[in-house]
Amino acid sequence: MTESTESTESAVSFPPGFLWGTATAAYQIEGAAREDGRTPSIWDTFSRTPGKVLGGDTGDVAADHYHRMPGDVRMMADLGLSAYRFSVSWPRVQPGGRGPACGRGLDFYRALADELLAAGITPSLTLYHWDLPQELETPSAGGSAAGGGWPERDTAYRFAEYAGLVAEALGDRVELWTTLNEPWCSAFLGHASGVHAPGRTDPVAALRAAHHLNLAHGLAVQALRAALPARARIGVSLNPSAVRPLTPSPGDLDAQRRIDALANRIFTGPMLAGAYPSDLFADTAHLTDWSFVRDGDEATAGGPLDTLGINYYAPAVVSAPGDTATGASRDGHGGGDHSPWPGSESVVFHQPPGELTAMDWSVDPTGLYDLLMRYAREAPGVALMVTENGAAYDDKPAADGTVHDPDRIRYLHGHLAAVRRAMLDGADVRGYFLWSLMDNFEWAYGYSKRFGAVYVDYGTQERTPKSSARWYGRVARTGVLPYPMPDE
Repeated sequence: MTESTESTESAVSFPPGFLWGTATAAYQIEGAAREDGRTPSIWDTFSRTPGKVLGGDTGDVAADHYHRMPGDVRMMADLGLSAYRFSVSWPRVQPGGRGPACGRGLDFYRALADELLAAGITPSLTLYHWDLPQELETPSAGGSAAGGGWPERDTAYRFAEYAGLVAEALGDRVELWTTLNEPWCSAFLGHASGVHAPGRTDPVAALRAAHHLNLAHGLAVQALRAALPARARIGVSLNPSAVRPLTPSPGDLDAQRRIDALANRIFTGPMLAGAYPSDLFADTAHLTDWSFVRDGDEATAGGPLDTLGINYYAPAVVSAPGDTATGASRDGHGGGDHSPWPGSESVVFHQPPGELTAMDWSVDPTGLYDLLMRYAREAPGVALMVTENGAAYDDKPAADGTVHDPDRIRYLHGHLAAVRRAMLDGADVRGYFLWSLMDNFEWAYGYSKRFGAVYVDYGTQERTPKSSARWYGRVARTGVLPYPMPDE
């Protein structure tokens, strides 16, 4: 029996100290949108724009975590989790994105961290999960402050200032820090396809946003290292794509290269190697000369990291332009009339065969294995974390109130096996965070998609752990992934 095949033949143990967590995001669960000094974010504005979010849903109440936080932490502890990844709401702790911090907003996160530590749960803090203060996008009429959001350079400096404020307030409680969550979505879904806030459809603005997110990350790393104790571990969470060619033809291989540049290397180039890939510049030269990249920016973005977070859900299969499909219609990112792939709009995306989740995403743990091994090679010495992985299914309570979700258990089992296989093959993976702790506001899909291990009745806010939550909790408590997978 070889190490890499062991996980398919017997129960496998994860090493002591491996973090077993769940993840959430502020706008998706907190609610309390107008309380304690919080001002609107771009998602407050976007969700109120007719036609942007399914059913006209907003995050005004969401899962009401702001008021129910202590009980939610007790629920995590009861499940046996050892870590919790949450995001801080920028407009809650720094209303408007400028100036002093709001004490009431910071108090909420201090209390959350204290509750987690008292329960033996490691807090893992993400500074930005897409909720840019609206004033940084569109300043109030007559104001002198710059706006324009992520396509503008000033936003990167505002983010670094905000990072320093949070670090000063929570550095005594939190050791695991993440700058940005999925900057690809912020840049390209927010500014090219327009299916996420702020809803722009300008490919050049998307490329500018990507660069300024890279710069913001680097500046924030500097601010965090200046403010945090030496024990703090700082990283970023990307959603790299496991891009695969439909065939080994030269055209399909070039399509793979193009999407890999836009999905992956546009961020890992600066962040891991201190430079953008030259083929990205060539592919987009008809759109921009990239003059918004200033001397020193790439080096700033490439400051040393302690951890690299990998968010993974499904692979992408691509081909050269042809007659079988049109553009990005099957890329898994919500459709829309505009492509999120500037300069490569004609690349065709294909639905892989096999099982699908409720998001129409394929279930394929090999993509997670491939990404972990890729970044183990490309970022030697940087610890890896699976900071998001999970699936949406059409969960419904049974007559007795229980929620049985065997499909999610199978999904988690397969992906955890892929993580352990990668570890046995040399990847330094330190933890796994299931997306998500509970059902929540799923961005442009509103409340129609349920990713949670815990079912939320949005009318009563009652929480019901699904069978997957109990199964995952047993794996977390024991550190053992059973084989064969039990029938839950």
